[in-house]
Amino acid sequence: MKTFVHGTRQLLHFAALEARCCAFAIALVGGIAVSTLLPELPVARYDLLFLYGIGLTVLSWKLGWDSGRDVAVIAGCHAIGLVFELVKVHMGSWSYPEDALTKFGGVPLYGGFLYAALGSYVCRAWRLFDLRLTGYRPRTTAVLAGAVYVNFFSHHWIPDARWVLAALLLVSTAGSWVRFRVGGSDHRMPLALSFVLIGFFLWVAENAATYVGAWSYPNQLDGWQPVSLAKFGAWALLVTVTFVLTARNTRGRTDGTADRTAPVGTGPALDGR
Repeated sequence: MKTFVHGTRQLLHFAALEARCCAFAIALVGGIAVSTLLPELPVARYDLLFLYGIGLTVLSWKLGWDSGRDVAVIAGCHAIGLVFELVKVHMGSWSYPEDALTKFGGVPLYGGFLYAALGSYVCRAWRLFDLRLTGYRPRTTAVLAGAVYVNFFSHHWIPDARWVLAALLLVSTAGSWVRFRVGGSDHRMPLALSFVLIGFFLWVAENAATYVGAWSYPNQLDGWQPVSLAKFGAWALLVTVTFVLTARNTRGRTDGTADRTAPVGTGPALDGR
């Protein structure tokens, strides 16, 4: 009975921490949903959402939910996301059908906040769960994450290498563990599994985001349909880019060795198309 009670408490505590980690993303998607219910305004919806995203970022920083270094990572994810969006929208992978002043190349600037939200999640989770990495290979993982990012562009012109890159990531993360703390108890999981789990919940979030009109895939222009399950795998790969950026920001806990782990609480600490 004691084991069951302890396990239940751990699960509830874990869920509460996850909710705090997802606060930026929940607020962003919630704002998008509310914006579809507003009466016609003199400001375009995408422009309003861009200002809303800036406001969320500043508020999170002022409240101390995200540190200055976290904001730098979040801004980097926003920029990387915008480049990604510009190429994918140009290739017709998805679209933002509404007009806006802050829209360039078919992409509204608020679109980058969808990736910034992932950066915020990773940064907060790293701190709130006191994440530590063992067996992490920073250089190899960074190179493969960069290749994953490039492949999402290049597959439009040359053969898609995502399955090869996925296999290489499995090899490079073999023996790599994410250690995290929930309510005073330590747990761990394989690093590769964390990418898969984050990718799955990002796919769930993407379904919610497209449902409230954040963007639209070609098959959703005449009415919403569930996002292809293939996007789950795409997110599981793409989250490695955000992970590498955040890990670099928290180098004290990612020394790349299998046996050494930086002490918990010695610096900023995880969160992730």
